Amino acid sequence: MGQKYYITTPIYYASGDLHIGHSYTTLAADALARYKRMKGYDVYFLTGTDEHGLKVQRKAEKAGKTPKEFVDGIVARIKELWRTLDISYDGFIRTTDDHHRKTVQHIFQTLYEKQDIYKAAYESWYCVGCESFYTETQARSFPGMICPDHGIPLERVKEESYFFRLSKYQDKLLAHIEANPEFIQPQSRRNEVIQFIKGGLEDLCISRTSFTWGIPVPFDPESVVYVWIDALSNYISAIGYPDDLERFNRWWPCDLHLIGKEILRFHAIVWPIILMALDLPLPKQVFAHGWLNLGGKKMSKTMGNVVDPAVLVSKYGLDAVRYFVLREVPFGADGDYTEESLVARINADLANDLGNLLYRTVSMIKRLSHGKIPSPGPENEIDKRFKQACLGALGRVEEQMDALHIDGALEEIMALVARANKYIDETAPWALHKNGDPRYGTVAYYLCECLRIVAELLRPFMVLAPEKIGESLGMTETIGGRPWDDAGRWGVMIPGQDIGEPRVIFPRVETEAPQAPAAGGEKESQPAGQGSTREITIEQFREMDLRVGKVIAAERVEGATKLLKLQVDLGTEVRQVVAGIAQHYAPEELVGKRVIVVVNLAPAQIKGVLSRGMVLAASSGDTLRVVTVDGEIAPGSKVK
Repeated sequence: MGQKYYITTPIYYASGDLHIGHSYTTLAADALARYKRMKGYDVYFLTGTDEHGLKVQRKAEKAGKTPKEFVDGIVARIKELWRTLDISYDGFIRTTDDHHRKTVQHIFQTLYEKQDIYKAAYESWYCVGCESFYTETQARSFPGMICPDHGIPLERVKEESYFFRLSKYQDKLLAHIEANPEFIQPQSRRNEVIQFIKGGLEDLCISRTSFTWGIPVPFDPESVVYVWIDALSNYISAIGYPDDLERFNRWWPCDLHLIGKEILRFHAIVWPIILMALDLPLPKQVFAHGWLNLGGKKMSKTMGNVVDPAVLVSKYGLDAVRYFVLREVPFGADGDYTEESLVARINADLANDLGNLLYRTVSMIKRLSHGKIPSPGPENEIDKRFKQACLGALGRVEEQMDALHIDGALEEIMALVARANKYIDETAPWALHKNGDPRYGTVAYYLCECLRIVAELLRPFMVLAPEKIGESLGMTETIGGRPWDDAGRWGVMIPGQDIGEPRVIFPRVETEAPQAPAAGGEKESQPAGQGSTREITIEQFREMDLRVGKVIAAERVEGATKLLKLQVDLGTEVRQVVAGIAQHYAPEELVGKRVIVVVNLAPAQIKGVLSRGMVLAASSGDTLRVVTVDGEIAPGSKVK
């Protein structure tokens, strides 16, 4: 049994369906849990649902259901969402579970007997959406006394309640935080908590009498335990506290509580003090990440400004959504979700860079090496540097993941993909093969090894693409079954083994108004002088691989009035390209023409037909002409 690693998400409030913001936390925890398992850790990954409180009670009444019936329906949908996102949790805790109820009552009784809980009258402002109380100063700082997160008026609450002596443990907690810099991260959140504690802690109201949907106080059944004592205790009730101490001691203390920044104070102040009062160890780290906003505002079920991740998965695919959520925002900071940014990530990173690298490599070997992985031959300095970049990727990814820089780990992987695409341009393997240079085998083999390493490194983040890459490379065992350290080895691919089939693992997403529609689809091209343009650098221009191609066959695409399907000879291979030029050329007019093709554009399905490139064309008014070259020049010649 490996070293233990206990990681948790918050338990999500079962008042409505979850959105992409909730998925952000859970996907991050899932990636970290998968990574630790691959490293040999014995992982326990906990998530769950917080099901009590006034908000749930009111929503259930409105729906004509009992609170338990209401939350049962919500929980079923939350579990279905986690299945859709392929979340690999080990435990799912519900605060309505009987063993959790007993744990909460045990904690309440224990703290009461230690005189850390007392009863007093209480009056304050309350937000049903937050399930939180606010001081008079805090409440009056909100415009119109309306909760800024939920957009609903605060309610004045007055009742007798039980209080927990937070103030008693203030100095002890502050000393722990200052002595353990990693306890609260990122640093900005740690500073926030320290300043809040130094401002003085007030004792915390931990019971309610104004509603009944909750866990009864064990010695006062007219009162129910307030949500935060109930919810926070899940982290220890789920692992056996207090009845199964052998199991509890196996997993506690928690290695990482992963939370959103809005619940930082409860996890970094209230929860540690509860544990101190119970004489239990504190968690090793609380990491509070930022929000994934929509239009600059925090997503909220109450506000209705949410994005359903299941809809995104059905539209763009599981791996694309997982990649975007984990890659787009520096982990710990706030970020903004837009569908445009999601599509841009898919097209740039996954379709153009990763997908095109795989397709180019496998197609080349299929065509030039009789479908067999070549044996590596001599290597030069370019090859050696590329090999070292590949072998160093494992360490770079581990360094980022160990620091909880999940986006940084993906950035390292995609940097290796970009390096591999550059390696193809530097070495021109098709030309090496044509000239009989034995370095062709070296380059082709090194590209296969690089793609294998990329596939293995992607496993914590993607669940389908790594296996698809392995299958295309002809690997006989699954990527998922390989040791994590294999990503730091060289020479795993077997020369002479059959390569798999080239496949489009990330089709390019065609948007309503693509930037370059000229001859790659059915969109109308934009006349010169209209729209906005921006300057690009020579390096950006060089990223586009333009080649001379000779059209050897052309036919219309069935069911499309504007599309022609071309077979284009590029010197080392023949590619199929779909061009939106059928209203300007008869198919037979194009045969024999030498046209300009963008060859490093990611493969795309256009009207169900695979297109591997784009033919350049110019238009003016109703006239469109393909761009050709002057005189005879060999197919495959690079346009500079």
